[in-house]
Amino acid sequence: MAEHPHATLVRRGYEAFSRGDMDALRALLAMDATQHVPGTHPLAGDHKGQDAIIDFYRRLAEETNGTMRVDLSSVCADGRGHVVGVSRLTAERQGKRLDQMGCIVFRVVGDKVTDLDECVEDIDHSNDFWS
Repeated sequence: MAEHPHATLVRRGYEAFSRGDMDALRALLAMDATQHVPGTHPLAGDHKGQDAIIDFYRRLAEETNGTMRVDLSSVCADGRGHVVGVSRLTAERQGKRLDQMGCIVFRVVGDKVTDLDECVEDIDHSNDFWS
C-alpha cells in the first residue's frame, strides 16, 4: 500500500533536516507557516514564517555545534491534513546531553506544511538542555 502524500511530504522534511538542506525544507513550508516549540528556554515559542523557521533550525545546529540528530521512527497521517512524525532527538550542548523521544504534529494544506506543533518527552529536561 502506498504511503499517503502528506506522510511522504513530512518524511521528506525530516530527511532534508537531517541533511541540513534548508532550501529543500523551505520548499516544503508555506510562506506563513508557524512552528510552535514548547518550553521556557530561549528557543521556545512560536517561529512564524519560513525565514523564522529556517533561522530556528540554523540556531539548533549552531547551539549544538552540529551534534543534533533526529531519527524518525514513524509517520502517521489522517488523510485530512494532519501528520504526526515521531522521532528520537539527540544532541550535545555545553557539557549536557539530550536524548529523548518527541513528535511534531504537522498541518498540511495542499502540498505545503502550514503548522508544526512540537511535543517532547520530558519538557523539564528539554528546558534545562536549551537554557
